[in-house]
Amino acid sequence: MKSASRNNKLFGTDGVRGIANVEPVTAETALKLGRAAAHWFKQYAQHRHKIVIGKDTRLSGYMLENAMVAGITSMGVDVLLIGPIPTPGVAYITRSLRCDAGIMLTASHNSYEDNGIKFFRADGYKLDDKIELEIEDAVFSGKIDTIRPTAGEIGKAFRVDDALGRYVEFVKASFPKGMTLDGMRIVADTANGATYKSTPWILRELGAEVIALHSQPDGININAGCGSTHPEVISQAVVHYRADLGISHDGDGDRVMLADEHGKIVDGDIILAVSALDFLKNGVLNQQTLVATVMSNLALDHTIEKAGGKVVRTDVGDRYVIEKMIELDANLGGEQSGHIIFRDFTTTGDGIISALQILRIMKSTGKKLSQLAECMTLYPQVLMNVKVKNKPALSEVPGLMDEIRRTEKALGHGGRVLLRYSGTEPKIRLLIEGQDQQEIEQHAQNITRKIQETIAK
Repeated sequence: MKSASRNNKLFGTDGVRGIANVEPVTAETALKLGRAAAHWFKQYAQHRHKIVIGKDTRLSGYMLENAMVAGITSMGVDVLLIGPIPTPGVAYITRSLRCDAGIMLTASHNSYEDNGIKFFRADGYKLDDKIELEIEDAVFSGKIDTIRPTAGEIGKAFRVDDALGRYVEFVKASFPKGMTLDGMRIVADTANGATYKSTPWILRELGAEVIALHSQPDGININAGCGSTHPEVISQAVVHYRADLGISHDGDGDRVMLADEHGKIVDGDIILAVSALDFLKNGVLNQQTLVATVMSNLALDHTIEKAGGKVVRTDVGDRYVIEKMIELDANLGGEQSGHIIFRDFTTTGDGIISALQILRIMKSTGKKLSQLAECMTLYPQVLMNVKVKNKPALSEVPGLMDEIRRTEKALGHGGRVLLRYSGTEPKIRLLIEGQDQQEIEQHAQNITRKIQETIAK
């Protein structure tokens, strides 16, 4: 099997990701990454070194987990194995157990044949670009090949049996003491992923009646026709079970989509709006600032500004949202896709904490989710994903920029076009926003046709 070469870039916008057992997501590269990460984090700690490894429910998680353990322990660093757990659980356990770093094996919302490797620092935040580049350099340069601890200096691996229980208690602590979910019926779609135990467990302990969907993972059914990438499932289930709320996670549990009591989907933008307005009303939105990405609906800016706050935009990716939140000391930010960061409680997107904050607002105001969601009227948007065979600079794609300029001129100040490559998949993502749904759909078809004629599969 061909190994990753020095010309490859391992890290994308959210760690390393690809088809499991194909470079760069192979046991060989995972072992090297384990060695490189152990070496890097070992430099900045004076105690007995240890790294946490968690995973979602993919079959390939076993392969990558064992390879990472071999690499890390070969550098004289201990490993704490915490098994299937949501990504934010890894961030929490890393902080709680005073570890040097945390590693999550997941491909998030991708199908089961993919997998990936995410890293967290000791403080529970994701790595910045500089650290990722240094770890990549250690993988490819060979500078650590001769570092070989022997005898009693080799690391050990331990299982932490109560890690999931610790995380459950941590999440419950984000919900007000004395408040319960008694009398509420909630449908939870856990996507046969990392939240299959924790989300129903948390909701039930807080008093809700829970109907759990897709909570029997078998290694290959993660995200298969379910979860946050298939919101129609939770929408139909809420209506069928006459529930008060629907919660839908992705495979690793760091994002959430909600459905109101009528089955209408409530996406990340509306969750951000409801939460930010509640924070502003109670005087707890730091700097009166909400952080969102360029993908969020323009109505979000207008809604928050009308209430006395402001929205700051970042590039797509929750890591960029978090970086901007730290820079501004903001405590609320997120993405339209459902990555919401409540920084008063956690260091990364957490689907169940996000859902609990909306439930808190519902309980404290006595309003149903449909009523809360009326706070913002979304502008028409079209979102399209097209598979591509390669990723040349957009300016080099024949005729594409001309089509985009024509579209922007037609939309004027009342709309916008955003076109970007996915950082985790071989896709190009198109967003068009405007005043008229039919008009933007036609523009989207024109741009998509140009992509299909040139770089699409």
